[in-house]
Amino acid sequence: MDTSGPQEALGGAEFAPAQTYLNTSTCGLLPRRTIEAVKALAEENAAGRPDGAGSLEVVAAVRASFARLAGVDAGRVALGASVSAHVGLIAGSLPPGTEVLYAEGDFSSLMTPFVMRGDLKTRSAPLEELADAVRPGTGLVAVSAVQSADGRMADLPAIREAAAAHGARVLLDATQAAGWLPLDAGAYDYTVAGGYKFLVSPRGTSFLTVSEEAQESLVPLNAGWFAGEDRYGSCYGPVERLAPDARRYDDPPSFLAYHGAEESLRLLHEVGVDTVHGHATALAARFRQGLRELGYEPVPTDSVVVAVPGLGHRQPDLTRAGVVTSARAGNLRASFHLYNSAADVDRALNALSSLAA
Repeated sequence: MDTSGPQEALGGAEFAPAQTYLNTSTCGLLPRRTIEAVKALAEENAAGRPDGAGSLEVVAAVRASFARLAGVDAGRVALGASVSAHVGLIAGSLPPGTEVLYAEGDFSSLMTPFVMRGDLKTRSAPLEELADAVRPGTGLVAVSAVQSADGRMADLPAIREAAAAHGARVLLDATQAAGWLPLDAGAYDYTVAGGYKFLVSPRGTSFLTVSEEAQESLVPLNAGWFAGEDRYGSCYGPVERLAPDARRYDDPPSFLAYHGAEESLRLLHEVGVDTVHGHATALAARFRQGLRELGYEPVPTDSVVVAVPGLGHRQPDLTRAGVVTSARAGNLRASFHLYNSAADVDRALNALSSLAA
């Protein structure tokens, strides 16, 4: 096993897991500052104070913070509560008969809204063949940057090139990537990202980016008062004037979640996504090397998500040994983030070694 470098956890005293936590692909750990922000708003609400309903200024700050992380203007970012709702907005806006291409075995929230339309043409291809599967008549390619089940990474430049050559738009799901993998949302027509994984934000935060051209194709199906240009002037009767940018696609936010997300995203900016990328990918590589030395063959990829086919049944045993992972599609899945260290890798490998003995 490569033991070069201490690879200590990042984030200082913001995280204090009670056990070895290698399960960010399921749910990220909340920083201490995030917890305090949620508690503060909850206390304001419980006391009936004027600010207890939540702050629109905080929501605006979260939008701007995610925009910086995604490399786009804040006017390109819409806020909501779930990836499936954001994908549903895109699915509901497509003309009948549009062909939607997606990767086989990708996460269900990315494809189900299109399938449920019933009047769209949906088609899948293996992830490695997705770019080659784009053809004349394909209207949209939907793909995850990193596969949830096994950590494989899409060839995004090839997919973008193929889509552009055939006049297709691209929807990128960055849920398993945003927070550790630098994101250029401006390269895609749409991106979606759930906040509660590698963005270490509370559940109930989700982000949609829309290119200026693609904004004209989306129907604001979920529009309510919060999507109005003048929010408090849009509370009664149909909204007369929607926001002129991507905010017209906002869902009213869960203020508790977004007050927490402000602090989570601030921490990611302080540490730096490039720093997180180098740290977490090094830990994942260390884990893959150790797995091979134990006789296992992990899925080959350079992501922070490590999957071992056929070993999913060991997940409960690892949990009992104090190592939290997950089992997905028969794989044992471990995922690394800023709060993990080389010691976490070694504990997981030692636990697996003991189980195999």
